[in-house]
Amino acid sequence: MSEYRALRERYSLLELCRTPDLATTVTLQPIKRLDVDAAILFSDLLLPLEPMGIRFDFVAGEGPAIDNPIRSAADIDALRPFEPRAELAYVLDAIRLVQRELAGRVPLIGFAGAPFTLASYAIEGGHSNSFAQTKALMYGHPADWHRLADLLADRVADYLAAQIEAGVDAVQIFDSWVGALNAADYREFILPHTRRIFDALSRYDVPTIHFGVGTGAILPEIKAAGGTVVGVDWRTPLDAAWRTLGPDTSVQGNLDPTLLLGPLERALAAADDVLARAAGRPGHIFNLGHGILPTTPVPHVQALARHVHQRTRQGVG
Repeated sequence: MSEYRALRERYSLLELCRTPDLATTVTLQPIKRLDVDAAILFSDLLLPLEPMGIRFDFVAGEGPAIDNPIRSAADIDALRPFEPRAELAYVLDAIRLVQRELAGRVPLIGFAGAPFTLASYAIEGGHSNSFAQTKALMYGHPADWHRLADLLADRVADYLAAQIEAGVDAVQIFDSWVGALNAADYREFILPHTRRIFDALSRYDVPTIHFGVGTGAILPEIKAAGGTVVGVDWRTPLDAAWRTLGPDTSVQGNLDPTLLLGPLERALAAADDVLARAAGRPGHIFNLGHGILPTTPVPHVQALARHVHQRTRQGVG
């Protein structure tokens, strides 16, 4: 969006995240331009790492870079617990400002990273394709891994609780890279820690969304870890994923975001396929199967939102 790019010419990503007025502005930009049904808080899932003692920044064209990646048990020992209501107060201030501006027009979704995704960034020093160092810690030093994952889970749970108390209407846990694991590894190394977060949030009467990428092979484990809603990426047909998850679980997804880079007619046909697979059952949230890409034409997104609303009003999906 041109409005966002204009801000990014003046401010870094972290400056936008750490300045409540700016974070509010960016959160509201899609609401003003797109016919969407919810606002998503503008923030970044790595923010809880810094008050724990893990310093990072964003490198243009490369993404996040960790200054002091975790390499040993001593590095885990040095991590600090923190109070999100103090250390991440700017996020909570942004939530209150956004809700004031929204005035109930649409719900606001808050979010945080799941333990595996946060740990993988902290251990690898940034994004990884193989997650070799993360898996080396899991397999070679499981006690250290579980200690790290427990620490992250507790901080994430408290951070999301603070977001709920500040006024978000739902929260989403992003485990963006957990599809790098098989089902057995997920059950051993991830499930107890992610479930720890959802269990901690169960005292709040808000929907919880559990999202991962490449999770078709571990959907039963994802469901067992928790969440009112499970996100499904485009690699698994929506109806097949829903059969695996069962009718008691709501499903979010799952249009391939790259379709919006091609002919609009093809993207809308693919959206119709998603809606047909949902078959009008309650509990489906139409969404992309992952994040929207920066080069996506805004008119394509506008047309997609209008199309989905029109089709659902007609009783399709």
